[in-house]
Parts: sequence; C-alpha cells; structure tokens
Amino acid sequence: MSEFEGLLAKMSVELSAHSVTAEYQMVLDEQRVPMNQFIGQPIQLVFAGEIHCQACNRLTKKSYSGGFCFPCSQKLAQCDLCMMKPETCHFEAGTCREPEWAESVCMQDHIVYLANSSGIKVGITRLGQVPTRWIDQGASQALAIFRVKTRYQSGLVEVIFKNHVSDRTDWRKMLKGKAEPVDMLAVRDQLMVACSAEIAGLQQQFGEQAILALPDEEVLAIEYPVASYPEKVKSLNFDKTPEISGVLQGIKGQYLILDTGVLNIRKFSGYQIKMVA
Repeated sequence: MSEFEGLLAKMSVELSAHSVTAEYQMVLDEQRVPMNQFIGQPIQLVFAGEIHCQACNRLTKKSYSGGFCFPCSQKLAQCDLCMMKPETCHFEAGTCREPEWAESVCMQDHIVYLANSSGIKVGITRLGQVPTRWIDQGASQALAIFRVKTRYQSGLVEVIFKNHVSDRTDWRKMLKGKAEPVDMLAVRDQLMVACSAEIAGLQQQFGEQAILALPDEEVLAIEYPVASYPEKVKSLNFDKTPEISGVLQGIKGQYLILDTGVLNIRKFSGYQIKMVA
C-alpha cells in the first residue's frame, strides 16, 4: 500500500481516449493520484485537523462557500450568490466586486445543456468546462443545446428552461445507480418548441449570435468506474469522522463510493488529508 498526503482539492477527471469511462485522479497539493485502479480495494483517508483557504491559504477553523475562509467568502466575487444564480449577475448590474475576475470568467462563452444524472435537468457551464462539469454532476448523458456569450445571458436562458425542467440533481438518487436512458434529442426538441418565443425574445435583445442554438450536437454518454452501487446512501464527513476507511466500490460525480458510505471530495477542498491505498 502507498501513502499520499496534501491539501485536498476536487478530483481531476477526464474521459479515457479509448472509452467513455471517466478517469479520476485524487488531487493532493501537486500530486495527482490515479483512482480508478483502487476500485475493489480498501482505502483510508485521514483528516489531519488543518483546513486551508483555497484562495489565501490561511488556516481556518471552518470552511465556507466550498473551501474558503470567512473573510474570503465575504469579499471574493466567486463566492457571490450570482455564481449560483447567474441571472442575478453583479457585473451586469455594475456591482461586481472583482470586475477583472468577472471579465476572465463570466464574460466568456458558456454552454447551456441538458443532462441526465437523476433525471433530466438543465444547466450552464463555461465552454472550457465541457465535459468536466457533466462528469462532476454524475451525468450519464449530456447534450449541449446553446452556446451563449456571457454567464449572465446563459442564466437567462436557463431560467426559461427551468419553467419546464429541473435545474437540480438528486445526488442520492444519482449515487444509487445508473440513470434510466432518455431520448435527449427528443426532449431537447420538445423544450425548444415550448421555449421558442422567450428564446427569440432574448436573441432579439442580445443578438442571435449571442444566444446560438446548437442543433447538430450529439449526445455524450458517460460511464463511471463503479463496481457496485449502495442500496442506501450514507454521507461521510471529515468534520464528524476524521478517519474514513472502507473498500472503494466506485467513483461518480465528485463522490467516492465506499462500502461504509459516500464521501463528497469537493466539499472538503482545503482539508489536509493523508490517503493510504
């Protein structure tokens, strides 16, 4: 067995060049530990008691907004509510606390997509985050439907579609098994008809090239390295249980599926961890 130690970050993931199975790497400081190889084997993760802010690296007793100290969570634009609700964009309103950061992140092309993780949902992500965002959500199918010029505009498109389809993933259902296959192209076409008038209104407001439909995109099918799914989902937590161990039964989304429960790796960004596998 080998030991690895460092500050935890969300797992790195990509699709194999030879298959559609997600290939995961545990990120501990500069280390990248391939994880698919450990499926079916016992692993142990031990929290050393230190939490570092992923922005300023200072020690913090508690993590806020997914990996930040309290001061950073209050001053950084990436911690603002508009990151969850882009239709409330502070940059668009002229109140962004970090306009230069927003120019590099929010004022870039985004994709509006449909995904099937625990059922059909609509979502948005930066163009460069495809297909990583879909894998992080545990999607078994995904389909890009619009390419949009800004995060704010993609949020407006998402709001229109939310009147017809969910924008959330049931993470417990996602972790219990594969999503039932759906005819994604048929769902897209139905939604495009239902939302056509409102989409046309946005295109008239911002320009057709700003909100560009993608009728020729193909559905991406994604497989995950899971040997067996849990019948009951029990969430594991370093704050309550500093030492977590079990047989690694699979990886899906940003979750390790152990025979003792499931662990959301992304939730514990900045935690000092030792992994034995």
